[in-house]
Amino acid sequence: MTIERLKNKNIIITGASSGIGLSIASLCAESGANLVLLARRLDILEQIKQDLEERFSVNVQVYRLDISNLEEVKAVFSKLLKEHSTIDVLVNNAGFGVFRAAHEVSMEDVKGMFDVNVVGLIACTTSVLPLMRQQRKGHIINIASQAGKIATPKSSVYSATKHAVLGYTNSIRMELSDFNVSVTAVNPGPIETDFHSIADESGNYVKSVERFILKPDFVARKVVDKMLTNTREINLPRWMNAGSILFALFPGLFERVGKKALNKK
Repeated sequence: MTIERLKNKNIIITGASSGIGLSIASLCAESGANLVLLARRLDILEQIKQDLEERFSVNVQVYRLDISNLEEVKAVFSKLLKEHSTIDVLVNNAGFGVFRAAHEVSMEDVKGMFDVNVVGLIACTTSVLPLMRQQRKGHIINIASQAGKIATPKSSVYSATKHAVLGYTNSIRMELSDFNVSVTAVNPGPIETDFHSIADESGNYVKSVERFILKPDFVARKVVDKMLTNTREINLPRWMNAGSILFALFPGLFERVGKKALNKK
C-alpha cells in the first residue's frame, strides 16, 4: 500500500542497511519517496540502492556513516544538505545495546552505547534542524524503546540511553511545535533483528520473549503510516505500553512483581 503524501519527499534514514531501517526504506520507496540511506556497511547500502531504484524508480543516495564519529556526521550531513534544498523526514534508527548486569558492563560498551544511541542521534538531528526550522516543515522520528519507559535488570545502560532519547525527543517536540516540525518517539518492544546477536549473546532473553517478539516489517509499517503526521508516540505492542503506564503509576509494586520475569535476560 502506497502513501501518497510521501511521494517525492526527501527522507533520511540512519542504520538503513538492515532490520527496521531497511524495512522503512523499502516502504518509503514503494510510496515514491527519495531516500538518503546511512549506515556503516556501504557495500550493503549500494546493493539496497540498486534494488530500490530498479523496483520503484526513485532516487536513492547512500553514504557510509558511523554516527558515533561526530566528524563523519558533520561531513556527511554537510554534503547531503548541499545536494537537497529540502529535508522532509529524518528517521534516527541506528542504535545498539548490550544486556549485562551493571557490574559486568565494560566502560567501552557504556561509551559505545551512549555515543551511538544518544550523542550520534542528537548530532544527526542537530544537523537538519536549522533547515527544517527555516523551511517550517519536517518530521523527526526517533526510534527509542519500551526500555526508555521501563528500566529492567541487565539493561541498565541501554535503558539509560533510551531514557535520554525520550527526554531529548520530548524537549525538541516543544521547541519545534511553532515551526510546523513534528517529532515522534517510536517505542517498540523486542524486535526480530540482528540487534539481539550483540545485545543478548547467551540467547536467553530472546527465548524468554519469543512469543512477544515483533517483526521488523510490522514496526516499519507503523512508522511509515505515521510519517508527516503530528504523532507524539508510537508504542508497540500496545499492551506492553500498558506496562509502562503501570510502572509510572505504581513503580514499587511493578518492580516487586515484575522483577523475576524482567530478569530473564
